[in-house]
Order: sequence, then structure tokens, then C-alpha cells
Amino acid sequence: MSDFTSSFWSIFVAAISIFGVLYCAFLLWFSAQVKVSAHQTDDGTTGHVWDGDLREMNNPLPRWWLWLFIMTLVFAAVYGVAYPTLGSYVGELGWTSQGQYDDEVAKANADLQPLYAAFDAQTPEQLAKDPKAMAVGERLFMNNCSQCHGSDARGSKGFPNLTDGDWLHGGTPDKIKETLTKGRIGQMPPMAAAVGSPDDIRNVSHYVLSLSGSPHDSVRAGLGKSKFGACAACHGMDGKGNQALGSANLSDKIWLHGWGEEAIAAIINVGKVNQMPAQEGRLTSSQIHVLTAYVWGFSNQPAIAVVDTAK
Repeated sequence: MSDFTSSFWSIFVAAISIFGVLYCAFLLWFSAQVKVSAHQTDDGTTGHVWDGDLREMNNPLPRWWLWLFIMTLVFAAVYGVAYPTLGSYVGELGWTSQGQYDDEVAKANADLQPLYAAFDAQTPEQLAKDPKAMAVGERLFMNNCSQCHGSDARGSKGFPNLTDGDWLHGGTPDKIKETLTKGRIGQMPPMAAAVGSPDDIRNVSHYVLSLSGSPHDSVRAGLGKSKFGACAACHGMDGKGNQALGSANLSDKIWLHGWGEEAIAAIINVGKVNQMPAQEGRLTSSQIHVLTAYVWGFSNQPAIAVVDTAK
């Protein structure tokens, strides 16, 4: 790792860049000094012949090509001083790709602010009925959320389904906006030591399955009920979870990280950590407001006006 924290690679890159420009300048000078005369004939060729009649001439470089080469070297030198070309050297102009990106995003947000100003005056419930707002929300969702939750918002293993009304932290517009803005970190600690032996863990797994009426071994479930007390602090004795803690409802047949004895036992043994990244700083408050309405609408479909995509 020391190679990546020292200045070696910065110096190496700078040296290679400078050497490349200087070598090209030397090559240009050298080619102007050396003449191929050992085999030059009276007709101005070098005497080399290919394919029977293709002869190599011994002429100097065209002036336009020579000046273009010189201009290229000058441009390379000026560019190397102005921009971050030489290793960790930041350049005299102080340009960075991140800075350019931030400027372009800020300009785009400023251009779109009049559009979002009209949305800011409405509640998420009202926006959810506005086809224009929902068209904007769809673009925001596809660009920022669909990578994890899917284009249909139905999620996948480890990524919540946003259309089923099951919310770890609550599905009100305020809670959705809070989640989008600040993000979430969900953590289920390893509980193997608290539950007991491997056999106890199997029993608790079957008890958890029984809470939702899923197929299970009733004998093992009965034995696991008393051991479930170690889990009740977060999930409750009835297994319905606690939105204030973000603990899952184990009684609704919705399994975020997989279903069955093996999947449940694995989580009891090693725990689970999930993270929803914060969108604050990536999206403006107005964009988060519209996105909140769009996400809220997935599980509140009767309140949503159908967007006419033909318009």
C-alpha cells in the first residue's frame, strides 16, 4: 500500500509525460540534422525499391507538417502547465473534473428551478396526482434509484420492494423524504451467542417461519419460541417489528434477505448490514420532494392519476 500513499507514482507519471514531449522535440531536431546520403542516387532517391518500382525519396519533411509538429509540442507544454497533467500537479488553472461536474449540475439545477418551484408549493399527495410531476419523478427514480430497486421498484434480494406497503422505517411521505435525504443503515447483529446452540438456532428459524404462517416444523417452532426472546427486544414478541428501530416485521411473509430455515439461520449466525445511501448533496431538496411523491405513489396507487405517455 505504501506505493499508493507515497509521491512515487506522481513523480513517475510527471517524468514520463515530460520525457515524451522532450523526446518528440529531440526527434524533430535530429531528423532535421541527419541526411540519408550513403545510398543516395543521382535521381534523389535512397536506392531502396519495393514492389519493383516503388522508390524511397530522400526529401525533407513538408514545412506544413513540420510546423504542425512544432505546434503540437507547444500545445502539449502549455496544456501540461495549465491543467493537471503532471502527476499530482493541479495545474495553473485549478481545473478538476469534479469541479466541472459540480458547475454543470449547479447550472442545470438553476435552469430547472422555475419548474420545481411549482412543485414545492404542493404536498407529496398532491404531486402524486400531477402527471407532469410524476413524469419528472420517474426520471429521477430511473437515474438514482432503479439501480438497486429495479425499474419497476419491486426490488430484489437485499433491496426493498417499494410497491408492497411494507416499510421498515415507515411509509408516510415524511418518513420517505427522511430516508431519501439522510439515508438509512440497517443492522441486525449476530445473535448466535444469545440464541444458543446450532440446534436452538434451527428451532428459532422455524419459529420465525411460523409467525407468518410459512411452511415450518411445528415441533421445532414450539421449542424455538422461548429462545426467540433474544430477538424480541427489536422484533417484538409477536414478531411484528418496530419502525422506530427499523426492525423487520417477521409476520408478513415479506423476506428482504431470503426465505427459509437456511436463510434465517444464516442471518442469526452472522447478522446483516444494509445501507441506503443518502441523496442529500446529490439531489436538491426540490428533487427529493418530487421523488418522495413518486416513491410514495408506488404503494398508494389508488391516489395516483395515470400518466398519459402519449402526450
